[in-house]
Amino acid sequence: MTNAMTNTGTPLVELRDISISFGGIKAVDNVTVDLYPGEVVGLLGHNGAGKSTLIKCLSGAYQMDSGEILISGKRVDIQNPRDARAQNIETIYQTLALADNLDAASNLFLGREIVGPGGFLDDSAMEAETRKIMARLNPNFRKFNVPVSALSGGQRQSVAIARAVYFNAKILIMDEPTAALGPQETQMVAELIQELKKQGLGIFLIEHDIHNVMKLCDRAVVMKNGQRVGTVNVNEVTDDDILGMIIMGKKPAKAA
Repeated sequence: MTNAMTNTGTPLVELRDISISFGGIKAVDNVTVDLYPGEVVGLLGHNGAGKSTLIKCLSGAYQMDSGEILISGKRVDIQNPRDARAQNIETIYQTLALADNLDAASNLFLGREIVGPGGFLDDSAMEAETRKIMARLNPNFRKFNVPVSALSGGQRQSVAIARAVYFNAKILIMDEPTAALGPQETQMVAELIQELKKQGLGIFLIEHDIHNVMKLCDRAVVMKNGQRVGTVNVNEVTDDDILGMIIMGKKPAKAA
């Protein structure tokens, strides 16, 4: 694990003083979070703590009331998911949004198909590209010619990640990527995340499971009642420290 708090240079993402209210209730209250290339930052907190709402301002699903978003030091305006995608931000939801009846290549290129000279879909080119990116991300992936409904949870996750990476994601938002996966599958997703880090992507991981945060993340941001309790390097704190932040809103000595 890198000690991400010693990161120097320009963050890949800065969410500065973000606030958003629903019906007069502040779901996110003046929260600042950053993310560096090749880093995984976990967002933790009870349901309703504001972590998903904060990240939805980055993914374009919500519009913030105040604050600013900087990508590689430049202020950007993200009004909708298309704006987010234009900034190379991709979101992988728990539901994965895959077309169950289609194979991996068809899912990878869904809506962005490769078309040959005669205007027909170039299936072999799409499969070749899918094999190439899978070899890089998940070399054990073999099931190229079956519908994704026949794949395991971890394999489906790798198809969703491959799609994001193929279309140049630099910033990946992952919503509980190992929920409902067994230990082996969880390990597979952990390896995928390590591979993405090596390639310099920055990842925001929305998580409930402290063990996953300790295993997968460099830093953890804990939120409570719409506010940021603190940010910690995971290698400098214990599970109990993080639990104390989530439940009591108690900041350990090493928190920023």
